[in-house]
Formats: sequence, structure tokens, C-alpha cells
Amino acid sequence: MAPLPGAELVRTPLQLYRYLLRCCRQLPTKGVQEHYKHAVRQSFWVHSDEDNPERIQQIIQRAIEDADWIMNKYKKQN
Repeated sequence: MAPLPGAELVRTPLQLYRYLLRCCRQLPTKGVQEHYKHAVRQSFWVHSDEDNPERIQQIIQRAIEDADWIMNKYKKQN
């Protein structure tokens, strides 16, 4: 299960970046939102030089799975 609708449409790093920032907007508090936005930005820059298409798809898949885990974590706390 994806954290937000449209996860299955994410194919490029830029689409992933936008998708993850939209996920951050769903988090409960401003502090938590800013923390994860910062993490998304950092990860984007760390992987910006990746040019292997297979590796890029692995990163995208893992990021969506991680976002799902984080969204479920905060959903259970409420």
C-alpha cells in the first residue's frame, strides 16, 4: 500500500521528489514535516549523480516503501 495515491506513477527522480514532498504535507506537525522535508532534500542531492537506470528504480522503490512506513507510523500514533 502506498502512502498517497499516485505512487505507482512515479518513474523519475523528480517525480519521486515531488511525491515525497506531498507525503510530508500529510504528516501531523510542522516540526515533523520539516524534518522529513529536510531528509528528502538531502537524499535527493546525495543521489543526484546516480546514472544507472536500474539503481534509480531501486532507490525510487525503496523511498516509496520508506514513505509508506513513516506514514503508517504517524497514523498509528493518532
